[in-house]
Parts: sequence; structure tokens; C-alpha cells
Amino acid sequence: MARVKGGYVARRRRKKVLKLAKGYVGSKHRLFKSAQVQVMKSLLYAYRDRRQKKRDFRKLWITRINAAARINGLSYNRFMHGLKQSGIEMNRKMLADIAIHDEKAFAELAEKAKSGLNN
Repeated sequence: MARVKGGYVARRRRKKVLKLAKGYVGSKHRLFKSAQVQVMKSLLYAYRDRRQKKRDFRKLWITRINAAARINGLSYNRFMHGLKQSGIEMNRKMLADIAIHDEKAFAELAEKAKSGLNN
């Protein structure tokens, strides 16, 4: 049986992988074998971190809301519970943004949360 050379199909496949590996350090962007391993790992990281990014932002927002709520004399969970009792439905992203950029408005929200806890 005759030997089959890879031809242009194999070259295309390798070039595709090496193009994805552009910017990697050392042999990971030069040699096909190590580039292929690294590209596969990188694609796995990208898939995983698209989901993890959502978790990380939620953590960040909760931390910011907690810090601002404690300045106003409430813990995070008491603040959120008070808002829910008051009938204020605002997502954590907006609350964190208000906590950073508009302290007076956040203080008013904290007062409403306190009144919601008392009722």
C-alpha cells in the first residue's frame, strides 16, 4: 500500500491551530504538538470562564452592597430583606452601582430597608 502524504488538508489544519496559538510564549506558538495542547486547554478555560464571570461579578456586587450597607448600619442580608419587605425590587448590579456613585440615594434606600424591617 502506498504512503499517503498529508497534503494541503493537514497543512490547513496545522495552520489553523498555530493561528489560534498566536501570542503564546515559547514553543506553544511555534510547535504544532505543544500548540495544539495549549489551544485545547485555552478553549476549555474560555468555556469555563464565560460561566465563572457571572459568578465573579455577583460576588463583587454583593461585596460592594455589603460595604455600603454597613456604613448605613445594616448588614447585607438585613438590607436585602428590608428592601424586599418594603416592596423595592432592584437587582444587585444596580444597587452596587448606586452604592459606589450615589451615596445619598443608597442612604435613602437603607432607610427604607430599615423601615421595611420594622413593619
